[in-house]
This record gives sequence, C-alpha cells and structure tokens, in this order.
Amino acid sequence: MKIAIVVGTRPEIIKMSPIIRECQKRKIDFFILHSGQHYDHNMDEIFFEELELPAPKYNLHVGSKPFGQQVGMMMKGMKKNFIRERPGVVLVQGDTLTVLMGTLAAKKVGILVAHHEAGLRSHDLTMPEEVNRILTDHLSEFLFFPTKDAIKNVNTEGVNANYTSMTGNTIVDAVYQNSKIADRKCNILKKLNLKSKKYVLITVHRAENTNDKKRLQNILRGLEMVGEKFPEYKLLFPMHPRTSNKILEYNLKLPSNIRMIKPLGFLEFLQLEKNAVLCITDSGGLQEECSIMHVPTVTVRDNTERPETIKFGMNLLAGASPEKILECSTKMLTKKIIWRPLFGDGKASERIVDIIKKQVKNIHKKR
Repeated sequence: MKIAIVVGTRPEIIKMSPIIRECQKRKIDFFILHSGQHYDHNMDEIFFEELELPAPKYNLHVGSKPFGQQVGMMMKGMKKNFIRERPGVVLVQGDTLTVLMGTLAAKKVGILVAHHEAGLRSHDLTMPEEVNRILTDHLSEFLFFPTKDAIKNVNTEGVNANYTSMTGNTIVDAVYQNSKIADRKCNILKKLNLKSKKYVLITVHRAENTNDKKRLQNILRGLEMVGEKFPEYKLLFPMHPRTSNKILEYNLKLPSNIRMIKPLGFLEFLQLEKNAVLCITDSGGLQEECSIMHVPTVTVRDNTERPETIKFGMNLLAGASPEKILECSTKMLTKKIIWRPLFGDGKASERIVDIIKKQVKNIHKKR
C-alpha cells in the first residue's frame, strides 16, 4: 500500500507532519505531492527543513500563477503523478484549493480519497474554503473527524463515506512534537527582544479581510486601539505577503504602535504563539494552536469553523469592527479562562494511519 500525502499550504504541511513521521516510523510507502500553493520560502520550503521532514517528491509550483492557471496546473500535475505512482489512497487535509483539486484528480483516476479534518463548517458559502471542504467531504471514502461537532455537520448533510472515524486533530500531535523541535532549535524571543506574556501576536491574511479595503482598514484601526488601551503590551504583526501587498495597494498606513516583521518559520512562530499574552487572528489553525497552548484568542472574522473555541470561552469573534476588536481583546486580557482539551490527545496521526492501513486493503478487496 502506498499513500499519496497532498499538501499546498503552511497549515497543511504542519498538520500532515505527524502523519508523515508516523509513516516513516512504520516504514509505510508514501510520497508527498506539493502543489506549491504557498510559494514564498518563509511560508513553504522552510517548514520541511525546520520540521525535519522529507522534501516533496513532486512540486507543481502553481503559487505565483492566476487562479485559473492554478486550477489547471493542479489538475494536470496531480493526475499525471497519481497515474505514475498509483497510490492506494490520496490523503488530503483541510479546505484549500489544493485539497479540492487533489480530491478531484484522485477521483478522475479512480483512487480512494481520505480527508483529515473532515466536517468543519463555517456555514458561510461565500467563503471558498467552505465550498472546498463540503465538496471534499462528499467525494471522500474516508472522513477523519477532529471533533463531535464535525460529525454532526456531516450527518446533517447526509454524507455517505465508506469509513468515518473520530480521530481528533493532528494539530495537537503537531504542536506537541514540533514544540520540542522549536525548543531545541531556536529562541525567537531573545532574537526579537521580547518578554513572555508581554506582547500581543497578530496575524491577518484571509481573502475576506485583505481583499476588502474598508474591512482591512477597520481591523488595523482596531489593533491600534488595543495598543492604545494596553500600552504595557507590544503589538507584533508577522505579516503575510498578501496583507503587506494589499496595505500598499490600498495606500493604508500601518499604525505606529504595531511592530511589523516578515513571516517567520513555523518553529519560531510556534514559540511566539506559546509566549503571547493574546493572539488576534483570522487563521483557523491559530485558533486551534492557541487553545492547545492556553493562549487567549480574538478572531477577526464573522464566523468560525472552530466553534468549540468560542463555546468554551477560549476565543471570541470580533468581526472587523474596531470597537468590537477592542472590546473582545479587553475581555480576553482580563478574564479567567478554564482550559480544556478540544481537539484530541495527540494521537490522531496514529489512528489515521491505523485506519488507512487496515481499511484501504479491505475496500480494494471488495472492488
């Protein structure tokens, strides 16, 4: 049995890292196909180097191309390499364009699809990610659920996969494993002259925020207001290339109380997350990581596919209103949070590999 592990973006590389290590540990035949959807070195290649993972066998280098070209290049390249390798199953993770195209390419050539992080829903069909995750769930033979809410979403839609399992999310495995590597390899606080729990970490990169000038302007104003009310905390903003380009395009001014730095490698960023007093973000992955590392979070979106973090008071939705961002940040900086595990016990990758190894053979025998 051979497994094709498909990645394309930073979160996919991070969340697939424990599965890759599990395959290596068990000497299971696998290969990594990278779409190249994230193509900046600091947002992509550096993760494989830092996390001590094998380089992708195939890289389609689609990231700098227009959307339509990305779609065509992914479909053509993925089909070609799936036919060449003939894996027993294609494993995808999350909700990106890479995930959907990997799924469609596999179905075109008759290969089973396994979807890790199945069942997440924002219930907002204007989000491309929502469409991607729904279609992928409906086309996959294997669905690996991170939470009970994810199972409910899929049951409501009537999805009928061959095999479903509540595995937990490999982000827990990744945080545990990669934190050890980070502690061994780097000290970003010293490098940036920061003190633990004395800064707020900021990330903004999603299209619904960056492609809307007024919305992005309001978020920047909200961040500025947080800095004005809490001058004892530094505001640190590792800025995604898309966000910095949009700030320039819209001729917006970054507030003077925000320190902008270039994107960091995952290990350094993980250290920043762990030591932040608060994280203000629009990233789904950071909502998960922060809950695992007990860092209060404010999400600058109107919805989230991680409702558990909201339900248990670890995260607040602020949208893009400056006043709401300040209000939510104030609450999270002053309230006492009761932390609890939401996404598993750090053994999701073991369960996923167990299930794939056993069930793929059974499905192929029946066919």
